[in-house]
Amino acid sequence: MTYRNDFTLPTELLEQVSQQGFDILPELIRIVVNTAMQAERQQYLKAAPYQRTPEREGYANGYKPKTVQTRVGDITFSVPQVRDGEFYPQALEKGLRSERALTLALAEMYVQGVSTRKVKAITEQLCGVSVSSTQVSKAAALLDSELEQWRERPLGEYPYLYMDAYYEQVREDGQVRHLAVLVAVGVNLAGKRDILGVSVSLSEHEVHWRSFLEQLRIRGLGGVRLIISDDHAGLKAARLAVFGSIPWQRCQFHLQQNAQAYVPRKEMQAEVAEDIRTIFQAPDRATADAYLAKAVQKYEKSASRLAKWMADNIPEGLTVFAFPVAHRRRIRTTNGVERLHREVRRRARVVSIFPNQVSCLRLVSAVLNEISEEWLTGKIYLDFEGSD
Repeated sequence: MTYRNDFTLPTELLEQVSQQGFDILPELIRIVVNTAMQAERQQYLKAAPYQRTPEREGYANGYKPKTVQTRVGDITFSVPQVRDGEFYPQALEKGLRSERALTLALAEMYVQGVSTRKVKAITEQLCGVSVSSTQVSKAAALLDSELEQWRERPLGEYPYLYMDAYYEQVREDGQVRHLAVLVAVGVNLAGKRDILGVSVSLSEHEVHWRSFLEQLRIRGLGGVRLIISDDHAGLKAARLAVFGSIPWQRCQFHLQQNAQAYVPRKEMQAEVAEDIRTIFQAPDRATADAYLAKAVQKYEKSASRLAKWMADNIPEGLTVFAFPVAHRRRIRTTNGVERLHREVRRRARVVSIFPNQVSCLRLVSAVLNEISEEWLTGKIYLDFEGSD
């Protein structure tokens, strides 16, 4: 078999992939991660191997083997070392937090006696290892400490603050309950998104949201110019109590959905949706207000409850017009946070029911921490320098 010559993997390895299929996965992972770690060390030292440059900051010091338990079995990596001992490659660490959290969530189900043979089989198959109660306790303590530091880290200025919640099934007091996972996402002055906080609470009642928001303020959250969220009663009351002076943008997507409950006939739904989109897509606030007045007048006789609802609620979705045009598409809904929730659910789906609230917070925090790091090191979400 012949291969294209622009692949970076050795031809011998490609031959092995062809012959062994998924059995070669551990070796592929080892090679890719080792290569990434070498590139990280080169970037850290600001010099290639044996290269002499004025910018060089330190010297390489060989490699140290490290065996990691992964979902495809034990893999021994060659971790690059530097003489000052301050370097540790993120390529190896990245993703291990959520991997450890998932392992622990599954393991706790087994250790605490609430699991079945199926859960034990999933633990061994998914995590590649069976764990004892001692191993769980030690690993959990280490991971929990790391994640608690992240959740309680000091905050700064975030012009835009998004808030939303979703639910996970958690076993508590002998029964399975749906607990609320409260999440706050901010956009910092550099235009990067950051996950500011997460909490697992009994519900979305005001007392839980208020405690969550007060903790954000205590940790130094400031400079907020706009809060974007849905119109949940508990969140609304807490927001007014803690950040009452800050403008609020009600999620336009949820407004569209809420409006349908007031449409008297199914054949009117598409027309109403189009009228609301026209309001939201107006070039400025004055035009949006004019479109809204026209829509309210249009439905006063054919759908009076809808007309009243639009007059009372649609203006809450128009605050965005007071902000830069370049930002409006990003700050008019909480869709980005809901996509974040879907990603967390996808990663937590294998657990199904968390054995306790602690294991739920652990896994969710680990996944969110990992995603937040990707955001902060990735592309700019909003450009503050070029906004008008």
